[in-house]
Parts: sequence; C-alpha cells; structure tokens
Amino acid sequence: LADLDAPAPSEEGVEATKSQKKTVRNQKTKRSPRAPSSPAPEEPEGHGEPSGAAENGPVPPLKAPRKRGRKSKAEMLLLKLSQGLECPTPDPICMQKMLGSGEAPEGLETAPAGRPKRRAAKVALLYLQELAEELTSVYQPPAPTEGAQEPELERVQKKHRSRRKKEEETDGDDPVRDADFVPSEEVLLQAEEEEGSDAPLSEVSESEPEALRGHSAKISKPQCRGLAPNGFHNSIMAPVEKCSSLTCSVRDQNYSRWEFPDWIPLVHKWTCLSESEAAPYLPAEEKSPLFLIHREGIEEDGALYRINRFNSLQPHEERLDVSFFVGGPVWAMEWCPSPEGSAASQYVALYCHKSMDETHSVAGLHGGPALLQLWSLGTLQQEEGSANKVGLAYGVAADHGCVWDMKFCPSGAWEPQGSMTCMSRLGLLAVAFSDGKVVLYSLPHPEALQTCKRTQVKGRKSCAVQCIATLQVGSIQAGNASECGQCFSLSWMPAKPHHHLAAGFYDGTVAIWNLPTKSLLQCVRQPDGSLKLYPFRCFLAHDHAVRSIEWCKANSNFLVTAGNDRKIKFWDLRRLYEPINSIKRFLSTEVAWLLPYNGVTVAQDNCYASYGLCGIHYIDAGYLGFKAYFVAPRKGTVWSISGSDWLNTVAAGDITGELVAAVLPDLAVNPLNIKRPSERRFPVYKADLLPCGPAGPEGGEQALPKTRLYSEMVTKTYIRFRDTDLRSFKNFPSREPMRRMHTQEVKAELSLDRLQLESLHKVRFSPNLDSHGWLVSGGQAGIVRAHCLVGLASGVGHQLLLESRARFSSLYRDPPDSPSPMEHSPLPAE
Repeated sequence: LADLDAPAPSEEGVEATKSQKKTVRNQKTKRSPRAPSSPAPEEPEGHGEPSGAAENGPVPPLKAPRKRGRKSKAEMLLLKLSQGLECPTPDPICMQKMLGSGEAPEGLETAPAGRPKRRAAKVALLYLQELAEELTSVYQPPAPTEGAQEPELERVQKKHRSRRKKEEETDGDDPVRDADFVPSEEVLLQAEEEEGSDAPLSEVSESEPEALRGHSAKISKPQCRGLAPNGFHNSIMAPVEKCSSLTCSVRDQNYSRWEFPDWIPLVHKWTCLSESEAAPYLPAEEKSPLFLIHREGIEEDGALYRINRFNSLQPHEERLDVSFFVGGPVWAMEWCPSPEGSAASQYVALYCHKSMDETHSVAGLHGGPALLQLWSLGTLQQEEGSANKVGLAYGVAADHGCVWDMKFCPSGAWEPQGSMTCMSRLGLLAVAFSDGKVVLYSLPHPEALQTCKRTQVKGRKSCAVQCIATLQVGSIQAGNASECGQCFSLSWMPAKPHHHLAAGFYDGTVAIWNLPTKSLLQCVRQPDGSLKLYPFRCFLAHDHAVRSIEWCKANSNFLVTAGNDRKIKFWDLRRLYEPINSIKRFLSTEVAWLLPYNGVTVAQDNCYASYGLCGIHYIDAGYLGFKAYFVAPRKGTVWSISGSDWLNTVAAGDITGELVAAVLPDLAVNPLNIKRPSERRFPVYKADLLPCGPAGPEGGEQALPKTRLYSEMVTKTYIRFRDTDLRSFKNFPSREPMRRMHTQEVKAELSLDRLQLESLHKVRFSPNLDSHGWLVSGGQAGIVRAHCLVGLASGVGHQLLLESRARFSSLYRDPPDSPSPMEHSPLPAE
C-alpha cells in the first residue's frame, strides 16, 4: 500500500528495475543445488554490511554461518550470491571441481577441527563413475559437467598406478621376464598373474574404490606368478598338479583290485608255435629302414641304424629314449595297466600290418592271419629308463584279419607273479578285428608263460591261444556274420566293475556288451569252452562308420562317438533316443576325453578343414556352452591323439612325422582368453624322410623319389629323427625345436605323390602312475619309439608315487603263509 503512493518511476528506472529483476531471477535459477534453501543467519560485526537493496522494498540480508578460520570458496561464493553482487554465475564445473577436491559447501558434514571431510565425496564420485561405466553398454562422450572430473580422476589413477608399481617392484619376479603378463593401462589394473581363463569373467576397473577392489581380490583366484623349476610358467604347470591329485583320488574310488575272477589264463589253452607254424603270422619285413637320430644338445656321430625285426636299440643313457622295429606299419597300440606303486615291468601291446604295401578295404568283412605283439619296456621311472634292453615278450597268433583297435581292462585284471594260479594274469585285452568280431584275451605274465612252457622248444615267441570270449552283434537266432561291418573302435567302462564294453562299427552302430552276463539270450558257451556274447544294447549313432568311441571317466553314463559323417555326438546312455549334443565339424580320426573336463580333444583329417583351422581342437560337450579351443595347428592329417590324466597333456602324431605334445589349460572355465597358447605346445620329435645315396645322406627333400612302393623308397631314402631335450623347458621359445615347429606350422608342404614313410599312426600316453611320463609312438616305417617327458614331472606326482608304493607294499607283499590278494579281495556281485 505504501508503494501505491510512490511516484511513478521514469522509463530509465523501469528498465533498471526490469534488468535487476531479471538478474535476480537468473541467479535463483542458476544457484547450485547444494546451496542451502533457507537464508543464512546474520553475519557478525566486522564482516561488512549488505548492499544493493531492491527498489520495491528492503531485502533482508543473508548471513554466512559463523566459523572459525578462513572461509572456503563455497562460503565466499554463497556470501556474494546472498549480497546480490555483480559476480559471475557459479559454473557447475566449478562446483564439481570443489566437490572433487573435498571442500564441503554449506550444510556438509565437517570434521571436529572444522575441516570438511574429503574422503567420502571422493569415493562417492568414483563409485558413481564406476556404476555409470558398467551400466553404459556403448561409450558416450562425457557431458560438460563431467569433464571437470578428469583431472581429479587422473590424479587418483596415477596414485593407484604408482602404488601398484611399487608392489610389483617389491615382488620376487623379474618384471622384464613377466612383462607380457602385466595388463596394459587401458585394461583393468587387476594384475592377476594367472591364466586369462582363470580370471573372473567380469574384472574390476582400475579406478574402483579400494573397498570394492579388496572385496574382489577376496573372491578372485590365487595368483600364479613366476616360472616353475622346469622353465614353464607357473600358470601352465598349475593345472598339471591339480589334475595329478584329482586323478589319484578318482582312481581310488573307481578302480578295483580284482575283476573277472573266472577269466584267468590256463596252461592248456596256450600252444607255442614252431617257426614254420608261425611264419604266416609274422610281418614280412625283416629289417627296418635306415634311420638317424639327432638329439638336441648332443653331438651325434651321424651313424645310420638298421635293426632287425623284433630287435631294439639300447636305451640312451641321458635321454632315456628307446627304439625298436616291429616289422610293419603300426595301426593299433595300447599300454597294459598296472596298479599304482607296483614298480612292475611296463608292457605295450601293438599290431602291425604284414607288409608295408598292404591295404585293407573297410567296406566288407575279411579275415586272415594276424600277430598281436606284447613288448616289455622294463621298469620305467620318471627319472630313469629301463636298465635292460627292450624286447618282444611274446606274440599272439589270430585268424580274424587285421586289427583296428585294442583296449585293456582299466583295472582289476593285473595280479602279482607267484600267485596260487598256474599262470598269473597280466591283463584282459579286447581286440577289434576286420571280420566284425571283438575277441577277449586273458594274457599271462611272460615269465609265467615261459615257466609253464619250459618243456617246449626254447626261443619260440609266437603262441596260439584260445580266447576267453567272442563278442558279436546280433542275436542267438542269427547264425550268420554280422551285418554291421568291421569294428573300428573300442572302449571299456572306466569305473568298476568294468563289466561293460562298447564298440563302434562300419554302419554307424554302437553296441554295448555286459561281459559277465548269465542270460541265455546274451551268452552262449561254445564247444571249446569259450563264450559267445551278444550285446544287451545297440543303437544307430552315425550315418557312417564310427571312427572313435570314448567313455567319460568321471561318469559312466556318458559316451562320445565320432563318425565318418563328420559328426561328434555326446550320448547319455539312459536316454538314447537322441544325443545330448551333435556337432558337425571336420572329419575326426580320434578323440581323447581327459578326466576333469566336460569335453573331448579331437584329432582330425584335413580334407574338410578350413584354411588355418586344421589341427587339434577341444570341444565342449554342450553343458557349459564354451566355444572350441584351438590346441595346436597342424598342416596334415592327425592320425592319433592321446591324453594323460596325470599330466593334463595331450600328444598327437600326424602324417608329416611330427609328434607334438600340448599342456592343456584349466578347461573347466571359459578358454577364450588363454594366454601364451603357442608356449603350451612343444615337439617331442620330428621324423623327416631324406634321400640317401650309396655314399650316405645327400640332397634335400626335393630329391625324394616320387613313388608309393616301399621297395623303391627304402633303397633311396632314410629317416632322420630330431629329438627335443625334454628334461627342461627353460628358454624354450628361443630354442631350435620350437622355432622349427612354428616354421612347420606356417610353411610346411605336404607331398602326397609319394609314400609317407615318416607318418605317425598311433600315439599313446602311459596310464600308469609308475610310468605316467612315458609316451610311445609308431607309424608307417614300423619303428616304435618311447620317450620320457621328464620336464613335466611335478612334486605332486612324485609324492603320489611314494604314497602309492607304500600302499602297494602293504596290500600285495604279504608273508608266504598268507592267502593271495586275489583270494581275500572282495569279488563284485552279480
């Protein structure tokens, strides 16, 4: 009402009033949200009086709060705003900068000394930034209000980097040596020196608050830094030690001491053959091709070797490798299992074709003479080879055609010598023949066989034996030959009581037998006392031949098959109406299912492989949904692959004559980000076919004769074996075998217009703890070689071996008056 009596303002006064109101309105809209909404208390005397009152009426001045000491920037800014001074509008960037620096504006909590708390604001800003980065799927440029955070964040990040750098410098590892293990600054600063697959799927950001980073460190896996004594990185050797302990514990649960007590070797069923009687069964080649051995780090004299049939070279003193000639191309081979800690002689059963140029049709059934060879390698240890010369123990003559596969019963078939039976049993061997039959043999110890047959002519190595059982597909109502074709692969049930045996046939059928069955529909006793067994379960697994079949070692309900239809199928034997997973890839030749993993390692033919993808792959069964892991590239067909549960390692032999081993990572987690995959694989040896003239080796590989006849090839060529020093892997990437292997993987050429005399057809790791570091391989030349991977030995494996020997001594080495272990062992129930 008082303003109504006031004189009307002039035009200049009106304009000034409008501009003043506009300024006050802008100040109100641009005021920081952190400023207090209520007016501040009165300012004490000595701090100046407010000025610039509005013309429409006096405005009560806003007072800053009473505080001791110097005012902060936020207080001064609020004071100027309350006084209505002509000062620039506070920029949100400045406010953010003040908040980032920890200076608390009006109303924020302060310390007892009057100083604002900085840590909470800083941690809150960093935490909000981390949440924004995690929730934003696509990176977007920061807004102007966020740009002011960068200097503060960079300062915090540099602080964390310098702290991390000091911690790494105090660590015992060499930073230069482990430079490739440290993540870049762009990646998260977790710096966890273990496999990328071992790291969590979502890692912590570099600028994460220390509280959250400490929590993440608790849930992450332990770090695996530095080098192992063998030269490999600890991250490579950690899964090896883990698998050794796991294998020992699983075998204690799933392996048996004594199985199939009725199937023991009897003396009257074994007959030693004379030379004339054994001649049709023996391989045709009496002398091996010329070959030369170059061992890494050892100066060789360059002498060429040619050994006679069934003879061997003396084991090397340092490298422990042995070589022997079997007489023909090797196509089937298997180690004989023995109990852990038995320290018994190790045996290898194998089959070779009768001649180097012999071919076999896989379409129809055919029989003929064949010889199964059992070779004694002596007592093999991890750090010492056989003291005696390797030799042929005996051979088993058969008339069922060529052999495509053979498998020993995993456990319960070995008994110590000197038991109360006439001939102590060495093992139960199942053999797949080309006439469509699977034959079971009960093999005795060679010493027991020689003792029982000492009245016959000495020096006879070939024997005719009556088999224990013959397994056929069909039924007792069908007396004709099987219509399923030849049998190409076998697999025993890995868990006790090992009563089931599975086989894959030419037409894609998989048959499973119950070996101790008493059913009249599945078991028929023959006039000679042997058994004829029929399967209790058959199903069509593939559209073509089943090339490989393998049982899951962790659970006997699961089976994997690989066929010529290029499919790999995983089966649950409780639901056979469809496979668990079916993967169509390349033409698979053999699969290996290691104990701790949910998938198989596959060897393949390169005829269907894409460029750059030929080689060895690990394929998940489908439960975890992992993509295929590329274990090792190969330029030619990989004929055989074998895995060692003790060493977590696979070995493969290919058509180029190279035997490669690869230490697998922990495949229980996603293997997409595996570090250093090329450092995990290494060559065991490489076989090269080189021309040889009358005066000795000459020329290069280009001068090889273009022929596929062995008689012409053997007179003009020789094989050079280049062995790798496997005692240590120190500085391995820079050594000559590794450089040669990488060169072969990139530039190797394969000549298919000549006989591949250097080709490797079968590779097998020893399943026994006493010789778990040994690997045998053989191929087209008929030369079988055994190598010891000493460098992969671990302290866990050595400790397990000592414990197993003590356990074996207490179980089997009883006083003479005590009963045999076979007699007091619990027998499986029917």
